Amino acid sequence: MRKLENSELGRKSIEGFKQAEKTPLIIILDDIRSLHNIGSVFRTADAFLVEKIYLCGISATPPNKEINKTALGATETVAWEYRNDVVELIKELRDNGIEVWAIEQVDSAVYLNGFVPKSNRKYAVIFGNEVKGVRQEAVQLCNGAIEIPQLGTKHSLNISVSAGIVVWDIFQKNYTQADMQP
Repeated sequence: MRKLENSELGRKSIEGFKQAEKTPLIIILDDIRSLHNIGSVFRTADAFLVEKIYLCGISATPPNKEINKTALGATETVAWEYRNDVVELIKELRDNGIEVWAIEQVDSAVYLNGFVPKSNRKYAVIFGNEVKGVRQEAVQLCNGAIEIPQLGTKHSLNISVSAGIVVWDIFQKNYTQADMQP
């Protein structure tokens, strides 16, 4: 076994990324306080060819030195847009046929391992504030909620960790092993 060199990883250029077919997934970050969390989500979105990120409420936007520390250039590849009002964004996305799901612990949540994305359907997933989660008004407008099963004492994951788990799960459910080759 030999560790691969960067030149052997089959990395896309910025232009190649922008032209590549995207995973039919949109990420919504609402009221995210930590700029490092925002940067980490950009990096995850780049890794799995996420279509777009919406930054809402108090979430900071690029260009930003603190976001760039963890994004490592992903703000240049992943399409993003700022929206002040997450509620209006949810309504707009749903009006355009996009299923919107809160990543939240609610009474009727579907566990992530049981969530099966429909083919030929685009999804948006909302991650909320690090302390308060996805606001209730937004949850009520969603098609549903997805919960990451947890067995420990905290039942709480960092937003960037949650995003990595959810995005990977939806990505791998959309593609075959052959599709995932660089």
